Amino acid sequence: MPAIAVTGATGAQGGATARALLAAGHHVRALTRAPGSPAADALRRLGAEIRHADFDDRASLDSALAGAGALFAVTTPFGTDTATEIRQGTALVDAAADARLGHVVLTSAAHADRGTGVPHYESKWAVERHLRASGLPWTVIAPAAFMDNYTSGWTLDGLRSGSFAWPMPHDRPLTLIPAADIGAFAALALRRPGDFTGRRVDIASDVRTPAGIASALTTALGRPVTHQEVPLAHVRTRSADLAAMFAYFTGTGLDVDVSGLRRAYPEVGWHSFDTWAAGQDWGTLLGG
Repeated sequence: MPAIAVTGATGAQGGATARALLAAGHHVRALTRAPGSPAADALRRLGAEIRHADFDDRASLDSALAGAGALFAVTTPFGTDTATEIRQGTALVDAAADARLGHVVLTSAAHADRGTGVPHYESKWAVERHLRASGLPWTVIAPAAFMDNYTSGWTLDGLRSGSFAWPMPHDRPLTLIPAADIGAFAALALRRPGDFTGRRVDIASDVRTPAGIASALTTALGRPVTHQEVPLAHVRTRSADLAAMFAYFTGTGLDVDVSGLRRAYPEVGWHSFDTWAAGQDWGTLLGG
């Protein structure tokens, strides 16, 4: 069985995909810039083949993809910028085309194909378009907002003082998904190319309002959590990109058919927000 190459294997989405594929008995070739990292070592112990690959080093991509049968592709502008994401995503697609891979599953963002004006959605859409034009058999999965973001950064900082700081009105619904479900869906698409090739699928596991999220976090943390609406103007001082995203969430919203996905693909094991929150080690995350 040819290996399935997984980019971003030491990150959230790639790591979840690699673990789901390994659990299903597939030969996983985990691509990472840091093959000696603890995350890479953990995948190695699970049976993954670890290969060095750098999106800015075409030779490393060619070497890492040689002989593989399929690819899970993830790109990001965070830590760099959207121009870099497009350049790196293009290089990855070109390397996959030259390797004549049998299937590429690219993870993007829900609604990235709808002209959102959100910079990092537009960069993902540019990579999507390049993949579609490549001649490769392709699938795009497009996750909604990440539940996992609530375990780090300024959201986690707010939770330490009992505040769920989120730049949306308390009653505006938001579709959500954890990395585990993204990985499970990506693995499903890679295992069943006949069902998914040529398709773009927006994916989400649950729909909750900020008020509902705060209520679920109150239960999971065992302490009161209240929603605090952060002004978009404040977010804009940190990131115009993220401010545009939250404005889109509030104004248009991410309408993903959660119930339809659950009916069609029960094997994914979709997590509700409550179930996901209950499974986090909040004591460690919050520092005791």
